[in-house]
Amino acid sequence: MITDNDNKTIEVGDGAAIPTKADAGLFTAWRISFLGAVGALAYLVIAKPDPYLNILKFVPDGIVVTFKVTIGAILLSLLLGLLTGLGRISGNRFFNGIASVYVEVIRGIPLLVQIFYIYYALGRVVHVPDMLSAIIAMAVCYGAYMGEVIRAGIQSIPKGQMEAALSLGMTRTQAMGHVILPQAIKVVLPPIGNEFIALLKDSSLVSILAVSDLLRRGREYASESFAYFETYTIIALVYLIITLILSKLIGLMEERINANR
Repeated sequence: MITDNDNKTIEVGDGAAIPTKADAGLFTAWRISFLGAVGALAYLVIAKPDPYLNILKFVPDGIVVTFKVTIGAILLSLLLGLLTGLGRISGNRFFNGIASVYVEVIRGIPLLVQIFYIYYALGRVVHVPDMLSAIIAMAVCYGAYMGEVIRAGIQSIPKGQMEAALSLGMTRTQAMGHVILPQAIKVVLPPIGNEFIALLKDSSLVSILAVSDLLRRGREYASESFAYFETYTIIALVYLIITLILSKLIGLMEERINANR
């Protein structure tokens, strides 16, 4: 997050740009990118089915694995993020300290190093299957970022909401569960969706563990056919189409949430 000279907040993320009705330029860019990617993929498959169509037929199971890893990691990271976010705003110094150290340490170590550490380093102590290692590593990494998103969402709710709930006889735990978190969820859903897209792209790193994701399947085809240019062109287009579709869905979700406020 960057603040310019006019004290305007500029959010910089790793996910795809999310199109909205208010940003016609971005929406046009999304349409151009999406139609261009679909058109390029269709042209290559029709104009030169060997090898492009063969590649496209070879990778669908890799797409399924990519989504399995991404969904598993996002669900676990949401749980870690919720615990971390609550810990970061907790008045208990012990829980606050643990959550804060977790965020600082994890955000300071590259995701690829974390994947290697969980699979190879910890593998000397306890063997963790490659798929589970990938999900845990990505969840631990993104849990730190989710924690900051959730913390910011909770702190964006006016303090008067908590005071009003306490005045009605609720405990702090009840107020957090019934008043604060439901409102915070609406605030954090769009950035969580953006993190989901970023996580999906980073899931390509799990191919180093022999997890047969989209990139791994592409590498297998390329190593057998030596058609590296053609294979990675298809892989790039498939990733682009998936992330653009998800960014559009998240944009629609954000518009609906804003309309209901």
